[in-house]
Amino acid sequence: MNVLENIAKLCTTPMGVDRIRKNIGLGDVDVVEYCKSIIQNLNCVIYCQGKNWYCELDGERITVNAKSFTIDRENSQSLYNLFGPSC
Repeated sequence: MNVLENIAKLCTTPMGVDRIRKNIGLGDVDVVEYCKSIIQNLNCVIYCQGKNWYCELDGERITVNAKSFTIDRENSQSLYNLFGPSC
């Protein structure tokens, strides 16, 4: 299963949204839609490693677990972690 084929399944918890907004200063931007826009960008590099999909664009990396497709947290170097199904 490809992450692009399952883009509609991406989600996060309210706590995850708050944490990501705070860590990267998104304000009132919809975190899930922001991540979807990065993943859907034609220049985004998407690859599978282990149980996760990695989506990289302009120094940002979104990690998508291939099962739950839930945005979990943002790392300290502007990296986003989305957890969802195995590749």
